[in-house]
Amino acid sequence: MNSPEKPNLFRNVVRLGWVSALTDVSSEMLYAITPLFLTGALGASASILGLIEGIAEGTASVLKGVSGWHSDRIRKRRIFVFGGYALSAISKPLIALAAGWPLVLIARFFDRFGKGVRTTARDALIADSCPPEKRGRAFGLHRAMDTAGALLGVAISLGLLMMLKTSQPEGEAMRLLYWIAFLPALIGVLLIFWVREVKPKRAESAARARVNLHFGPRYYAVLALFSVFTLGCSSDAFLLLRARGAGWSAEAVIGAYLLYNASYSLLSYPFGRLADRWPKERLLGAGFLVYALVYLGFAMLPGPSWIWPLFLVYGVYIALTEGVSKALISNLVPSEVRGTALGLFYMVTGLLAVAASVIAGILWDRVSPAAPFYFGSLLAAIAAIGFFLERHSLQQTAPSAGHT
Repeated sequence: MNSPEKPNLFRNVVRLGWVSALTDVSSEMLYAITPLFLTGALGASASILGLIEGIAEGTASVLKGVSGWHSDRIRKRRIFVFGGYALSAISKPLIALAAGWPLVLIARFFDRFGKGVRTTARDALIADSCPPEKRGRAFGLHRAMDTAGALLGVAISLGLLMMLKTSQPEGEAMRLLYWIAFLPALIGVLLIFWVREVKPKRAESAARARVNLHFGPRYYAVLALFSVFTLGCSSDAFLLLRARGAGWSAEAVIGAYLLYNASYSLLSYPFGRLADRWPKERLLGAGFLVYALVYLGFAMLPGPSWIWPLFLVYGVYIALTEGVSKALISNLVPSEVRGTALGLFYMVTGLLAVAASVIAGILWDRVSPAAPFYFGSLLAAIAAIGFFLERHSLQQTAPSAGHT
């Protein structure tokens, strides 16, 4: 585990962190304004927003499963990482050209297609670049760098929007941001040439020819609990719409999203380090409980001023669950099937996220804007209880290790 190669390979985590950081500068410049652009400038309804997010995330989910298995089969990860980030970069100018929501749907499809192609292979490459006892901090560091980029992107978006609105309508100012966001995305793609390929352990030829889904009961216990949670975990776009519906300006909505990214970025690495010492499923239970309380707060929303602390605490949920879940799954399976295991996890939860966004849009339009948040809070609480009641630690490495 302490071979001299490991510190060099750990540089891959940092390099991939820079790639993700630049990509998130680009993506998060736009994420907070996209629902506002769609519903305001292009006149789409909440149901259309849910449909677009659902189709986009569904595309990413299916491809995460396929690309993960394929990267195991051909024992190459970097080609998926490069292609995925390149596709997402191309999507930015497409939205800038949109005169209606259908082109936004196409652009979001390309963006999520790219995310689906790259994510599983990238996370498997991160896991392959460090030993099991350091994967919590590796994924925590990656998430911290990723979210630092997001934080910077949101700040840039807020500053540029305020400046651009002085000389043109809000809709046109938002449209220009999509053009500007293409530059950091392109730089991120070019940085991938400095990332090293780390080949996973070679599986037997017969195993390579088929999809191996024998990951053990602990893997599927985690998957089941995440599935319950994800069915109520709709797109963050609905949180932004909730803030907008409370009378906030576009700048204030972006400011709240900036606060969320700040707490997420600052806490991801400390929680990642903590996950290397504490049972990971306990941290996941705590994260889901935080989510349940935040969504309950958005459902009840006593006043607009509550939105600030709710977005701040929402970042705690992400920091507790995002990197920790990846480290947990990576440690439950050996290297030769790690991409497949991560891909199945992302695919199942991602497809359920499609249903979650569609359900949230319908509940918003046909019941009330509070209904999606009550629903999400309930399912998150159930999943949190499931993790807290789990008697056996899920934080163990796969018995057939072969970890790289």
